[in-house]
Amino acid sequence: MSRRRQATRRPVPKDGKFSNVLVSRLVNTVMTSGKKSTAQRIVYSAFDRIVEKNPATNPLDILQRAVDNAKPRIETKARRVGGATYQVPLEVSADRQAALALRWIVNFADARKGIPMNEALAAEILEAYQGQGNAIRKRDDVHKMAQANKAFAHFRW
Repeated sequence: MSRRRQATRRPVPKDGKFSNVLVSRLVNTVMTSGKKSTAQRIVYSAFDRIVEKNPATNPLDILQRAVDNAKPRIETKARRVGGATYQVPLEVSADRQAALALRWIVNFADARKGIPMNEALAAEILEAYQGQGNAIRKRDDVHKMAQANKAFAHFRW
């Protein structure tokens, strides 16, 4: 790790269709090998699937609520103290919370085999919106791990 200055965070530009930063971050999370137009096509068609299933709702509101439901509030980080490694519970910054939630949603959608990515992404977003699904289970596992290691909270710095 560099001992010099911290890297400055660059602002994520809003996406073209919805002019929303969260959608742009979702596109960037879906993107592989720099193929942004393919990632945009996947995300926008996933939004179309969400609108098909819930015609009365706005897909941006559904995405926002799904990400809020999947955000972890606390996580564990390995700290080495005196030759032993402890899992120390730490609060998660707001930016990392959103990044983890988006990553979990996209990874679990990608793990669904046999259906196209846009349908899998739409299903995963809807499940997270309803408070169930794999991303929510992952968040609960992270919270359980932090609760189990609460005794090592004094090692945080």
